[in-house]
Amino acid sequence: MNLDHVFVCGNPALDFAATLRARRSTRFEMFVTPDRLNAWYLESGLVDTITPGNEDDVRAAVTVREAAYRLITDRRLGEEFDREALAVLNGAARELPVTPQLTPAGRHTDATPAQALATVARQTVELLSGPDVPLLKECGNPECTRVYIDRSRGMRRQWCGMESCGNKYKAAAYRARKKTAAAADAAS
Repeated sequence: MNLDHVFVCGNPALDFAATLRARRSTRFEMFVTPDRLNAWYLESGLVDTITPGNEDDVRAAVTVREAAYRLITDRRLGEEFDREALAVLNGAARELPVTPQLTPAGRHTDATPAQALATVARQTVELLSGPDVPLLKECGNPECTRVYIDRSRGMRRQWCGMESCGNKYKAAAYRARKKTAAAADAAS
């Protein structure tokens, strides 16, 4: 499985929630070590530098991520928010967030893993209480469980990303059509 972090959902909170991949089948955890968690914070652009993390930071991130995913799903489906997930997310959002600083070279954000997590929690609060809620969609690939913001014309986007899911799904459908056509030709 590809260990690269992917940012295709249109919002850091959604990309964070998608770090447990293929939730309905093979379930692939991206936050297997503190280094992988910190890599996500860096690659997401949330922070420029981050202090080393530990297993407690990973456990906290996974707990908040799972609460965020539950709340994103609840909101997308128009259901009541899960109270336990709300308590977890709001608790994380109350913590001290990342604080950007102005330096002679421009903006610089140094943080601890806990500050980065608080910032992601706050972004999730903003997303789920903001104008993009009606644009939330789940990827059309049945193996994928990413939720993304569909800003396409007429809300016709089907995939979290063409690279990650769209091309694979379209290629598989094409192969299936070719196989069916070949079988029909052989039968006639």
